[in-house]
Amino acid sequence: MNAVSLLPLLLLGAVPAAGQGAPAPLPRTQNGGTWDSGHVQGIAVDLQGGYIYYSFTNLLAKYDFSGRLIGTLTGWTGHLGDLDFNPADGKIYGSLEYKKDRAFYIAVIDVARIDRVGVAAADVLRTVYLPEVARDYAADVDGDGRFDGDDGKFRDDAAASPDHRYGCSGIDGVAFGPAFGRSDGPRLLTVAYGIYGNTTRRDNDHQVLLQYDVRDWARLAKPLVEGAPHRSGPSAANGKYFIRTGNTTYGVQNLAYDAASRRWFMGVYKGKKASFPNYLLFAVEAGARPVWGDLRGVPGPDGKGWEQGLLLPLAEDGFSDPATGIRGWNAKADVGLQPVGGGLFYLARNGGGKGAQTADLALMRWTGDAREPFAPVDAEKGGSGARARR
Repeated sequence: MNAVSLLPLLLLGAVPAAGQGAPAPLPRTQNGGTWDSGHVQGIAVDLQGGYIYYSFTNLLAKYDFSGRLIGTLTGWTGHLGDLDFNPADGKIYGSLEYKKDRAFYIAVIDVARIDRVGVAAADVLRTVYLPEVARDYAADVDGDGRFDGDDGKFRDDAAASPDHRYGCSGIDGVAFGPAFGRSDGPRLLTVAYGIYGNTTRRDNDHQVLLQYDVRDWARLAKPLVEGAPHRSGPSAANGKYFIRTGNTTYGVQNLAYDAASRRWFMGVYKGKKASFPNYLLFAVEAGARPVWGDLRGVPGPDGKGWEQGLLLPLAEDGFSDPATGIRGWNAKADVGLQPVGGGLFYLARNGGGKGAQTADLALMRWTGDAREPFAPVDAEKGGSGARARR
């Protein structure tokens, strides 16, 4: 059983837990168990129900706020990445990749049915295919008439392939939030590309984000059949956006929308290009309007000029790199990042090794400080009892 410290702070605007008269206490820390799986990829929090979900690549673990293991989900060989909880339907949405099949899905998981260890994915997991991602992943960028992917010539170094539009390696970060340029309106699912960390090409220096309205996805979602990957999904995204951060290894690992600050946050693995500052965390203001402009480094039609796309500016906060104008922070947020309201966030750290992967969760407060943007919530400060807040 996991040790959990309960936070003695009372957050205003608390939301009652399902079936209870009082709000569910937020744990100040929590351990996500030890598993024979891949490393932790992302987390999701159901504030009203009082549950925390951990994606361990090929296993999903469900805990309540007291630290009790409720159940696990298994039964796929693909890469389950970042997660987010959709309060509109009570389901978890996560990125799920099958690169060899060029099958990139959003996994839609009926987590209410995860009530024991070893629940089979076939029972509660459905998938929606994203053709826009597949097209960019399999694009013949160098025009030699063939796609050099994760097999054949570049099997042992996929990042070296000259193909993959924008350096697309698939998808990772996912989060619900408003349409870019707004802080109100319907909540859309935003999906961030993984981007190969090729330091020799110039067309992979933007994060790529797609937005989808998922309210009609029930008709598109299909069971996951790994031997026969389906292609049921939206024909196009509601919007496609670009953010120039410099190349980061595998793009946006964790994506989150914080309604309190009205900001999108992107946690990344450190990039390796010397010409960029290679920050670990970036932000975009929700109200920042997308502007049509040059995707610097991405050749335009017939190789003339730069390709055009909808660009989003980085928030004017954190460190500022004078050479590039890029803003960001050097704060680890690449394996679990989830706002929970009132300026508080859960951050995860991965640990363990092969056959024994674990994750440690900590409740952090946003400080606004460039050097230390997150600080641990002090359990000895404040009043009586931790409470969840939307």
